[in-house]
Amino acid sequence: MTIYLVVFSGLILVALILFAPQPLWLGALLLVALGVVCLAIAKMMRRHAEPSVTYAVPPSVPSMERREQRIAEVALPSAWDDYDFVFSATVRWSPTGVGTGESFVNAEALAVETILTRARRITENRPPGRASLVQHELSGTLGRMELDDTGCLRVMAESVTLTLSEDDRERLAKLASTRKENAVWEHEMRYQQSRRAYLSENVLKDPGSAVVWWLAKNDDHVEKTVKDIGLLAQLSSAANNAHVPEPFLHLVSGPVNGERATESEPHSMNGEADPPTSAPRTPADHFDAFLLSMDLSEGDPERALLSRQISDVLRKHGRQDVADELNNRLDIPTTSLFDDFDPPPTPPDDEPDR
Repeated sequence: MTIYLVVFSGLILVALILFAPQPLWLGALLLVALGVVCLAIAKMMRRHAEPSVTYAVPPSVPSMERREQRIAEVALPSAWDDYDFVFSATVRWSPTGVGTGESFVNAEALAVETILTRARRITENRPPGRASLVQHELSGTLGRMELDDTGCLRVMAESVTLTLSEDDRERLAKLASTRKENAVWEHEMRYQQSRRAYLSENVLKDPGSAVVWWLAKNDDHVEKTVKDIGLLAQLSSAANNAHVPEPFLHLVSGPVNGERATESEPHSMNGEADPPTSAPRTPADHFDAFLLSMDLSEGDPERALLSRQISDVLRKHGRQDVADELNNRLDIPTTSLFDDFDPPPTPPDDEPDR
């Protein structure tokens, strides 16, 4: 509409100048006045047509200032005494602008202390043998920006490493090897104990159980089992610290139940009897076997006392040769036990014997 109004007014002015008698300067003045009026009208119409826009000035944003510090080989405790982790990391922090002015705060010290405190809460509950696993745990926990206790800084850590000293690694390797060997030894010991209990309480409980067990292991060799009954009876008796039962004595070869081989009947180490000698057994041999059957070994005072008494009895009954043989065989003193004692008094003739 502004364009139409200006064009229409211009046409009227041109018509007045061309067809109305007037001076030239007046026409020029009218043209200038018309232009000024048109411009004023155009500005007024534009001001009413366009809404007013107010531009807000954005507030000044403080720059996010970040700083960092590398800490290396800091000892952190583990769950085991005297075994410390070796901790290294790059500490990064950013002031929050809250609290005490930065000029009065050692931001580096606060940031390092915060990271070490956060790391220690984790390491003091972890075993030293899992250093590589704990390192990844620390990397994830310390990799987040968190406020420190004062609220002045946001702190995090990067490039986290966690190791053990060389000596501690060697000690842990030795401890692990010892624990494994001890576990194997305990397992073998329990196996041996279980096997011994099975043999003593089930297999060798008595000769009958031993024979049944041997027959089960040699089910295709019954005759062999029958031949080994005497050996099994001896084995069962030895396992239970007892004598061979009477029903099995005739199946046992060699001395049994406290007897031992004499010089005239020696036995070899493999349990087989040597060929018998042609020398006959003497009374001294029989008496020696008698003493052994009574568990009277050499050096026993009762053995010496009994031998001396028997020797004196044989001498009194006119068997001086046998008494001498016993004395020589058993090293019995020749002095009689009764030499130091007076004979009992003879009762008077007028008193009857009681």
